[in-house]
Amino acid sequence: MLTKVLPLSEAGESPSPLMPHTAEIIFGVVFLILLAIAFAKVVVPKFEKAYADRTAAIEGGMNEAKQAQAEAKAALDKYNAQLSEARQEAAKIREDAREQGALIIAEMREQANTEAERIVTHARTQIEAERSQAVASLRSEVGTMATTLAGRIVGESLEDEARQRRTVERFLADLEASESARQAVGTDG
Repeated sequence: MLTKVLPLSEAGESPSPLMPHTAEIIFGVVFLILLAIAFAKVVVPKFEKAYADRTAAIEGGMNEAKQAQAEAKAALDKYNAQLSEARQEAAKIREDAREQGALIIAEMREQANTEAERIVTHARTQIEAERSQAVASLRSEVGTMATTLAGRIVGESLEDEARQRRTVERFLADLEASESARQAVGTDG
């Protein structure tokens, strides 16, 4: 059963519900064109503007990120430079402190040596003074004893001071000469 579809004018039937009227098609096409024009004039520019704003915001954000990254790198480089300078300055301060410490130690040693030399010189002077005093005391005691002994041996009094002094001087000179001769023989042999 095949049926043939005939145009409306031939069939004499009522219009098909699937097929719209020509006026509706024209009105639909005009409305679609007006809608497309309105869409192109109003909506598309807003979408384009939103897209451009979003693109600008993204690019601005990327530029800001690049700028922030560059600033961070510059700050890091500055920090590293300051750290390097601080390390160099600390090394210089340590070296200066070492040098000052060495100078202080040298000065203290020099002062200690000077003080030691002064003490030794003072001690030698004091020993020499005490030795001179002891020699003088011994000379007078030895002189007195020698004159007393000589007076007993000789049998006459040697109480004359000038004579006593000459006798003591002679005795001590003989004593020193014999001691010098003994030392000379001891060093040669």
